[in-house]
This record gives sequence, structure tokens and C-alpha cells, in this order.
Amino acid sequence: MDRKHGGSVLWFRHGLRLHDNPAHQNAVKNPEVPFYPIFIFDGESAGTKLIGYNRMRYLLESLDDINNQYKIFGGRLYMFSGKPDVIIRRLWEELGITDISLEQDCEPIWTNRDSLVKYLCRDIGVVYNEFVSHTLWDPAKVIKANGGIPPLTFQMFLHTVETIGLPARPVDDVDFKNVKFGIIPPYLCNELLMFEETPKPEDFGILYETQLDELPMIRWTGGETLALRLFSNRLQIEAQAFIRGSFLPTHSNLDLLGPPISLSPALRFGCLSIRKFYWGIRDLFNQVHGNSLEAIPQITGQLIWREYFYTMSVNNPNYGQMENNPICLDIGWYNPNSFILESWKQGKTGFPFIDAAMRQLKREGWLHHTVRNAVASFLTRGTLWYSWEHGLQHFLKYLLDADWSVCAGNWMWVSSSAFEALLDSSACACPVNLGRRLDPSGEYVRRYVQELRNMPEQFIYEPWKAPIEVQEKANCVIGRDYPNRLVNHKTASEMNRSKMENLRISLQNTLPHCCPSNEEEIRKFMWLPDEISDMVE
Repeated sequence: MDRKHGGSVLWFRHGLRLHDNPAHQNAVKNPEVPFYPIFIFDGESAGTKLIGYNRMRYLLESLDDINNQYKIFGGRLYMFSGKPDVIIRRLWEELGITDISLEQDCEPIWTNRDSLVKYLCRDIGVVYNEFVSHTLWDPAKVIKANGGIPPLTFQMFLHTVETIGLPARPVDDVDFKNVKFGIIPPYLCNELLMFEETPKPEDFGILYETQLDELPMIRWTGGETLALRLFSNRLQIEAQAFIRGSFLPTHSNLDLLGPPISLSPALRFGCLSIRKFYWGIRDLFNQVHGNSLEAIPQITGQLIWREYFYTMSVNNPNYGQMENNPICLDIGWYNPNSFILESWKQGKTGFPFIDAAMRQLKREGWLHHTVRNAVASFLTRGTLWYSWEHGLQHFLKYLLDADWSVCAGNWMWVSSSAFEALLDSSACACPVNLGRRLDPSGEYVRRYVQELRNMPEQFIYEPWKAPIEVQEKANCVIGRDYPNRLVNHKTASEMNRSKMENLRISLQNTLPHCCPSNEEEIRKFMWLPDEISDMVE
């Protein structure tokens, strides 16, 4: 094999896109050098260590979209199965690659994987190029600017990034007219277990878990092409909202039954650049309102929270667990009853709103933010008093946009485990009243809890209160066709309020740690209702 021309590798992990990809730009900067874009199924990358069918399908569709875009220009995405350091070494040995470019995965769960590749590149003389584009700011620089420690409150984080300056704007797209795609010989492709075509979830032994009559009502599709189209549609919606003088239109107009419009899965897999999103919204606001920037924290607030959670996790390998996690309170959660925990996971708690949500999660891989808070509160401090760690693992497997930092941060927040200043932790969402407010007719429940499809609206959220003749007429006898409630929410929530109160008292004289800055900040992040009726039964 003639190695004199060498080669440049682009290693995709997250950042599954061609736009705003500085690693991609770097990998093709020399038009004389063969270009090899690769993805490696190593059982870790892109969250594949714990992954369900919908998440894996979304990932594979995203890879297929990249592959199809490359084919237009005479190239392809090489998808291998194996260990990254082994595969990269063989590419160096056989092809003489001289450099590798990649987008930074800043979370500590990727440290071991990336360290092995860094050490390999140092030993064999391959240049290792890492670029920050999955986050708006480099978390390491944020921590350094804050005196070497992570900002303990969101306001501290905002102040710190203000001293750093605005995020970088997206880089230009690659001009493929000057890209020389490299060809990996068949013998090496076979040795490195390359997929000739984009694989399916079933190729990894990942099967769709629900019954055929429970196929997803809403189908999420992965890939940069669709993500950019959805982003364009989103800008039109935001523009109309800005003209009206309002913000966050997709948040305020909660639609539990509508088509998929959220961009968070695309951001999680990097199909849409976080910088393109941030600057697109910011520039649009300025176009509508001139140079008044007063509303900027509001319109990009959720993106900044994402950054905050990433920053809090980077130097904390135990961030996703309670034990030895310096920002997490050691709460005496109940040892879970396996039947109760499994009932929550499968959507068989006896509370229709909670069950509809948990079934939607498994069927479609998606839950609205408000609904996520409801099921998380129910599992933890609201009702069952089980550790947030169980919820995190379930979400990481099934939720399309769940990444380790943000998902764990949300779970710690909702359970009051890492943010002990959380408003009044005794306020817990009532699964009955919240469901009635968000979906008065009960159509959300009827879509996902088929047993209750004939239950009268009067009893749709409290079927246990329906007279037996009503249950029989609806073909849904409680305890036979649909489960009894696991617990009495009112009784359980009152007990939990007492526990949280005792915990707060015990923390009054402790040193502050990761917590929200004020009550208004909490309500905005949690989307808590002003109506107290949602919080009691």
C-alpha cells in the first residue's frame, strides 16, 4: 500500500452534521490529502451503552443522512464496529493517516475513550485536533474564568460567561468541490468490520419493545437535513412571536398531541449546531426589535441552562449518581420495590396521566418538558420517594434528547437532590389536577392508555372513582383491565413534604452548593404553574 499521500480522518461521535463543523473544515483543509470520515460503533459513543430502539434508530438515521450527503459528492461515511484506538491505529498502519479531527465530547464519561486515542496519536505521530462546537462555550474555560471551580448558581454562570464573551458564530460550510475522498480497501474494511450499508437497530440486537398495536403515533426522524428544515420552520414561528412581543411560543402553547417540532433531539445528537440555533434566534430578535437585547436571556434561556449543566459535569465523573457526587444531597430514598418501580417504567401506576406519559416515552422516545417534570416528581419527592438515579437510567435508554449532563442535571433538580434551595420543595405536582389542566378532555390519556379510551371524561383522570357500572360500560374495570393506584398520592405527598421540610432545616447551616439563584429563576426553568390547584389533590 502506497502511504506517501497519507490521509486525514474526521471522527464523528456527536456533531452528526456537515454545517458549522470546525473539525470537518480542518480535516479537509488540504485538498491534496485523502479525506476519511468515520463513525465507530464501540458500544459507548453517541450514548450507545444504554440505548433503546427509538434512540438507536434516530442515531442511525442521522448517520445515514450524512452518508447520503457524502454520496452526492462521490464519498461515503465509513461506519466501523470495534475499539476506536485499534481502528485508528490500523488506518495509520495501512493508509498512513497523518491527522485526526473531532468535535469535543466534554463530559467525563468519554474521557477514557478519548484519552486512549490521544495517547495513541502521540505515540504514532498522528496530529490530534479537537474542536469545541457541541457547546456554546468550552466548559474548561468557563471553570477557569470562575477561579478554577464550576459556578455554583446559574447567575454565577451567566456572570462568568459574560466575562468570556459571546459564543463563537457558526463556521462556513465545507466546499466539497475541493474535497478528495479517500477509499479504504476492501480487505481493511472487512478486517475492521465496516458496515456496507447503514445498519438497523436490529443489527445490534435492539428490538422495538411494545406490541404491534402500540406503534408510535408520532414518528421522530433523525438527520441533519430534517433538522435544518425544522429549524427554518422554528424561526418563522419565533419571528411571529417576536412581532407580537412574546417569547418561547413552543413552550407557552403546550401541545401534547401535535407533530414533532422540538429541536432538542437534533441538538443532542448534533444534527443541528447549538451555535446556529443560538445565533439564529438572537439575530432574528435583533431584526425584529432593532438592537435591544433585554430579552436575550429569555429567548435563549434553555440553551444556556444546557451549557450550565455541561459545565457542572465536566470535572465530576460521579455527576450521574448520588454517591460521591459533591453537588448532590445524600437523601434517604426508599429502597425500591421492584414491582412498583417496574410499574412506573411500564406506565402501570394507576394514575392515567403518569401512565400515558411513561407509555409515550417507550413508544416514541419523547415527552414534553412539563410532562417530564411530572413523571420525575412522581418517582422522587412527589409520590414514590425513589432515587432519581432510577429515572435517569430509564430516560437515558428511551428519551431521544437525553444526554448524560443535561438529563442528570434535570433529574437532580426535580428531585431537589442537587438544588436544595428549590422554591418550596413541599410543592408537588398532583398527577390528577395537572392532567386536567393540560388536557381537560383526556385525549392524551386515551391515545396512550388504550384501556381507558371509553372512560367518561368525568373519570378519565380518576378512574377509581367511577361507579362499577360505569367501569363495566367502558370495558375498563379497575384492578382487572387497568391497575389500581400504587399509592394514595395525597397521603404519600404529605409524608414527603414532611421529609423535605426536615431536610431543609438540616441544611440551613451548611455551605451553599449547586442551587438556583432565586424563585423566579426556578419557576422559569421548571415551567411551574402559578395555579396552586395543580400542586395539590
